[in-house]
Amino acid sequence: MIVRAAVDSYLRHVAIERGLSANTVAAYRRDLVIYAGWLAGHELADLRAITSLHVSEFVRFLGLREESPLTAASIARILSTVRGFHRFLLEEGVVETDVAHESKPPKLGTRLPKAISTEQVTALLGATDGEDVQSLRDKALLELLYATGARVSEAVNLNVDDVLEQDVVRLTGKGDKQRIVPVGSFARKAIDAYLVRARPLLSGRGKATPALFLGLRGQRVSRQNAWLIIRAAAERAGLDGHVSPHTLRHSFATHLLAGGADVRVVQELLGHSSVATTQIYTLVTVDTLRDMYTTAHPRAR
Repeated sequence: MIVRAAVDSYLRHVAIERGLSANTVAAYRRDLVIYAGWLAGHELADLRAITSLHVSEFVRFLGLREESPLTAASIARILSTVRGFHRFLLEEGVVETDVAHESKPPKLGTRLPKAISTEQVTALLGATDGEDVQSLRDKALLELLYATGARVSEAVNLNVDDVLEQDVVRLTGKGDKQRIVPVGSFARKAIDAYLVRARPLLSGRGKATPALFLGLRGQRVSRQNAWLIIRAAAERAGLDGHVSPHTLRHSFATHLLAGGADVRVVQELLGHSSVATTQIYTLVTVDTLRDMYTTAHPRAR
């Protein structure tokens, strides 16, 4: 079987038999187009001619190519796709060995989450002040993101019924796992104002939907729309640098830990399956403390 035909067969497999989402299949396709192009450039049209050395050379090419060299994280993602592809070829009997099985991705450095200060958060949230329908909606969305540490997908997928009594909200995270997260008084006040004075007007502009956050035409707010809302607020607040929905999630975790919250509690609030993921935020807090110590202590330097 030639490479192009095998790629098409693999993509059908992951889409139909494994039931992966259209976005995931599209990502696999992009990765395998890069891989197939590299193989074609090395005259490797026959799958049985590919060796483990070729896979290793491909990984090196991704990091060293003159045009748009990839980061370690991107290389690891593409290699994961390539390994899945070769595993599929072995399972289907197209080849006799899995030449990508032993291939290792480049070592990933520890990425520290980007958080903004409490003063910057206050400025960001203040940029949504206003009594018009859009401002009330934007205020409620941003206050909820910062109050709960919700992922943007979790926030935009909320329904009105997910805002529970006793100042808590029900979030549905990865793997459809649900968790109950407290909502502070500022966020609750903003959500109540939106539900009473804005959402009924927005709802009347479109078809009936249980969605909590609605766009100006009455439809559920999308992830892209939420990103634009936050970017616009950041510009009005005069915040330099990249501020995204995830910035509020990072700030939520960092500020909780800096305030003395237990890392296990923060893990539950964020919906992390492993505490190791949450512990990355403790590095941010330690770095902040070290900077403050170096600046303030007379014998620190």
